[in-house]
Amino acid sequence: MTGHNELRRSLGFTDLMLITIGTVIGSGIYLVPSIVLRQTGGNSVLAFAVWAVAGVLSLLGALTYAELGGMKPEAGGLYAYLRDAFGPLPAFLYGWASFLVIASGSIAALAVAFANYLSPLLPFSVPGRAIALVVIALVAAINVLGTRGSATVQNWTTGAKFGVLAVLSLLLIIRGGGAGTTPTTIAEAPNESLAAGLGAAMIGVLWAYEGWQYVTFSAGEARDPQRTFPRAISIATLLLILLYLLANAGYVRALGPVAAANSERVAADAIGAVLGPIAGLIVSVLILVSIFSALNGLVLTAPRLYYAMARDGLFFQRLAAVHPKFGTPAFAIVTLSAWSALFAVSGTFVQLLTYVVFAGWLFYALGAYSVFIYRRREPNAARPYRVPGYPVTPVLFILAAVLLVFNTILTQPARAAVGLGFVALGAPAFFIWRGRGRTAGVPAVASPADGSDR
Repeated sequence: MTGHNELRRSLGFTDLMLITIGTVIGSGIYLVPSIVLRQTGGNSVLAFAVWAVAGVLSLLGALTYAELGGMKPEAGGLYAYLRDAFGPLPAFLYGWASFLVIASGSIAALAVAFANYLSPLLPFSVPGRAIALVVIALVAAINVLGTRGSATVQNWTTGAKFGVLAVLSLLLIIRGGGAGTTPTTIAEAPNESLAAGLGAAMIGVLWAYEGWQYVTFSAGEARDPQRTFPRAISIATLLLILLYLLANAGYVRALGPVAAANSERVAADAIGAVLGPIAGLIVSVLILVSIFSALNGLVLTAPRLYYAMARDGLFFQRLAAVHPKFGTPAFAIVTLSAWSALFAVSGTFVQLLTYVVFAGWLFYALGAYSVFIYRRREPNAARPYRVPGYPVTPVLFILAAVLLVFNTILTQPARAAVGLGFVALGAPAFFIWRGRGRTAGVPAVASPADGSDR
């Protein structure tokens, strides 16, 4: 270890890149493309444009966070950027929402989805909740036993799902020929106007790209982070854009744009049109690997956020403990996994996640805005990587994130109010923990107004 209760720096460029890719690719790319085609009236050119523009906006965010990660390669990532730029309260509110719902609910959702896809493949009947519990426990054990081991699992599973999806997409493009034999009308047009459809499609695709920010939580375990972190997050996001465009092209080539828009399982239907009955098994296994990789990526990264909060005296102190043998934040991993398992067996995560997860984009926008604050407050700080196109690059990403949040508020005001209210409930908890930290002698977290450096 680098010191008592310090995390080991054991992650290299490839690890960081595959963590980024692995936490983004879940089941969305196998389902969302048909929704986007429906929203755009079956126009494949417009659909590809939506995927490309949303991908570029995500890349702008990744490039912005690359500067932050190179400048502040700390455990907790986005939490640390928010804390040092805006003070501990906004950072705590992000961590509060992440632990209670966003990360834990996402882990529960992935575990339940894993169970749903695995159950039909088993020769015997196993309750879905039991499968979800087992997969959460398995991933937790892998991550407790060592960051290096969990990163290796992430590398193999992410490499497999990326490679197989890329090969299948190329195969669909080469052998597909469904454009001339498909229906000519879309079964359901969810929006009255094309403009509304494009807006809805853009929001949906931005969600599909979401997840690259999780790698920032692991920057404190990166080797040579000033060099490896910016390259990893930037290249990974660019590869995701290329893969998503390739997959969309494969689906349209195999089925035709209208049939792809009408499909409820576009990946399975497209692969079935080319490979026949074996397609269902191939897609199920591919989605299982994809979900497992995303699940492992979340458990590998998110606990580092709570570790950083606990070190600041703003969360349960046990979560700041590093296992003396394995060098991992074992208690943080187990605590997050246990809370996620409770969600998985109760099913309550579905509603909570729907309410709260959009609020995360408020914090993503604040994280990007912190670049301006650091440039002004610390003009001479070491910046091994500077975001290209500054200030346009972060501004465009901030606008995209704000658009997503305001779209939710305008179209679903009741849901948005509940979600924002849930985040605001973290304020009393913040002052309780801060008071306990001072009583226990934990150093207070410096506020930007203090003029002190962390």
